[in-house]
Amino acid sequence: MTVAGRWLILAAAGSGSRSGEPVNKAFAPLGRACPVLMCLDAFAPYVDGVVIAVGADDGSLWESIKDRAPTPLPVVTAQGGETRQASVSRALERVPDGAEFVAVHDAARPFVSADLIERCFVEAERTGAAMPAVPVADTTLLIGASGGIDTLPRENLRAAQTPQVFRLDWLRRAYALSGGSGSSGSATDDATLARAAGYPVSIVDGEAANRKLTTSEDFRAARAAMDRTSLPRVGFGMDAHRLTPDRPLTLCGVTVPHSMGLLGHSDADAAVHALIDALLGAAALGDIGRWFPDSDDAYKGISSMILLARVRDALNGRGYTIGNVDVTIIAQRPRLSGFIGEMRASLADTLCVSADRVSVKATTTERMGYEGREEGISAHAAAVIYGGTTD
Repeated sequence: MTVAGRWLILAAAGSGSRSGEPVNKAFAPLGRACPVLMCLDAFAPYVDGVVIAVGADDGSLWESIKDRAPTPLPVVTAQGGETRQASVSRALERVPDGAEFVAVHDAARPFVSADLIERCFVEAERTGAAMPAVPVADTTLLIGASGGIDTLPRENLRAAQTPQVFRLDWLRRAYALSGGSGSSGSATDDATLARAAGYPVSIVDGEAANRKLTTSEDFRAARAAMDRTSLPRVGFGMDAHRLTPDRPLTLCGVTVPHSMGLLGHSDADAAVHALIDALLGAAALGDIGRWFPDSDDAYKGISSMILLARVRDALNGRGYTIGNVDVTIIAQRPRLSGFIGEMRASLADTLCVSADRVSVKATTTERMGYEGREEGISAHAAAVIYGGTTD
């Protein structure tokens, strides 16, 4: 769920010359997207906005894909510098002063999970700064200038990852002390600068899957893994609720003026309930009744958009990406055509996808059946998702 005051700096200005890709690796094709778009999709539910550091030669690449970025997020660009340190420093200047915490993430780590993002933010909000790290599995050697070899105790070694999350004022001061945007410093991660400025940085458990794409072999392995999960998974959902005169009518998170509303344990938004079942069905995760039982008072009167956001987070945490959704509402009255645009925007905002991936339609039954007799309203939904966790 988006929390006020959280921003992301996405470092995408490197050349990636070792990747063997014909373009900057941050924009290289990867499945149906590219690392930059994959990172934006991953962070969209957890941040209020993004500053992306783009290299001087990659502006046209960003322009060609930016319309596919999650539209609920404001995304601004910063001119990349000669070094990563200079690029992030320039991006920091474009983060709004009102932001409280900023995550710095390498675009070359497109497989970052929702769980890791949230854990890093939560720890940083507790301590001021946090970074993920993973144990070093291989024996690590330190080669001296004279050719001597020392074996380092790997039980004490960790490999740093991103996202690294900081209080905005801490990170700005750390960069100011390092020379600011004009610096040619070569710090390869931001925690190094924060510690040099005297700020403590907490360590959270990183993830092996959050690997950095550097070499051509990294890209071959990533594409092979994605091929195993690139086929679409399709789900279907249906829901219906009885109309009653003492309830507001809420559909797709939008309150529609009407003399009657839908009866149910929650706000009885039949359209969102159908969509939740479609999304859960696509991932083979059961149905809405299993996740949010009407026997639980915690869900009494709750907005169905809150439940939809929880399902979105559950899918993201399992490595799924929402492709597109299609909702059909069946009601004799009221006429819904004037609310379709608002409904699409409402669903797109909660799902953190662009509105062109959300369809909402309304129809009648020509006065046949319970919908035609205005006894109730039903909804059908279909959803396509991609990805999923691989072993």
